[in-house]
Amino acid sequence: MKRTALVLAVSALLSAGCAQHGDNRVRLEFFQFKPEAIETFDRIIADFEREHPGIDVQQNHTPTAESAIRARLVKEDVPDVIALNGNGVFGELASAGVFHDFSGTPLVRGVSPPIQRILNDLGVHREGEVNGLPFASNANGVIYNKDLFREHGVEPPRTWSELTQAAATFREAGVDPFYMTPADAWTTLPAFNALAANLPPPDFFDRREAGRVTFAQEYGPVVDKLGELFRQGQRDRFSRGYDDGNQAFAQGKAAMYLQGSYAIPAIKQFEPGFEIGVFALPATDDAQATRLVSGVDVALTLGREPEHPEEAMAFLAYLMRPEVMESYAREQLAIPPIEGGASQDPALDGVMPYFEEGRLIGYADHRIPLTIPLEQYLQQYVIDGNRDAFLRRLDVEWDKVAARRS
Repeated sequence: MKRTALVLAVSALLSAGCAQHGDNRVRLEFFQFKPEAIETFDRIIADFEREHPGIDVQQNHTPTAESAIRARLVKEDVPDVIALNGNGVFGELASAGVFHDFSGTPLVRGVSPPIQRILNDLGVHREGEVNGLPFASNANGVIYNKDLFREHGVEPPRTWSELTQAAATFREAGVDPFYMTPADAWTTLPAFNALAANLPPPDFFDRREAGRVTFAQEYGPVVDKLGELFRQGQRDRFSRGYDDGNQAFAQGKAAMYLQGSYAIPAIKQFEPGFEIGVFALPATDDAQATRLVSGVDVALTLGREPEHPEEAMAFLAYLMRPEVMESYAREQLAIPPIEGGASQDPALDGVMPYFEEGRLIGYADHRIPLTIPLEQYLQQYVIDGNRDAFLRRLDVEWDKVAARRS
């Protein structure tokens, strides 16, 4: 409550200080990357402008946001307020020092520390800085058909053994355990990320960057279990992509779907006649060791030295109000990254304890250089099953990137 009051007070003071009218209003560009959220942000902007009549916010959405923001930053043409996916690109830009440092602002307070840490771990300009603020989070797990689980007496698995037993139960009953979509290479990533988060040592990437370990040495179990999961998919899996999977799962053609929470709105467009749930993919037989892979679906930031610092900070403070974050999460089926943030859809109830307990970890693929075509390598692996070739290729490409950076 203290944080909310402080944000409200700052916004009120800034509103009074910028209360200009007509053509004298301060115009801010809000650069954001999500096409499905244009209407949601339009509503949020309209509400903000009613409180701040001296500020005009213009939403700018581009379908190639990451390429566009890179090009603009090179030209020092920095939007006033920026919303990007909290991924490897965000981390690279933050590390380059182009984003604002929020570490001394009240906006950091109230954000869930584990979620802020996930964003910070992608990259910061200097140790101790906070170069972005989480606005919306997601959950990477297993989407499942609750009705099929009840019909066959299966509980959401909490261990790897329970998961393989559940798959066997469905297979024996003539139900495909998983609907797989590797025709779209990126759809191999959700399962890979869940396994990579829970099987190798937590410091794997730090040691890999230092040259003290290889993927071949540590990622064998990840690759083996990924192959086992994909073998449990439907017969025509290699010719099916993401859109096929959303529709097929909505039609009840499989018990489970290896996707993130962001897929649920797309599934619901096909009006499934059953209850949807999500559970964390268990990679081991120690249920208490399972960590949920979660990412910052939307990260907010400003340029290092904003052109309109007070007005930009006022809009950012408004976006970071808990009620605004929760309303966005409700419309976009996201998870508000605030302490005590609640599930915005019953489908997510099964993963909320991980947020409450801080048992979260970021996406492993965000730690792999973007120049390495990981998803294509994974696609090839789930087709041919050649684990050694996959691991060798990953190590070779990693070492090439490291050599160029040295």
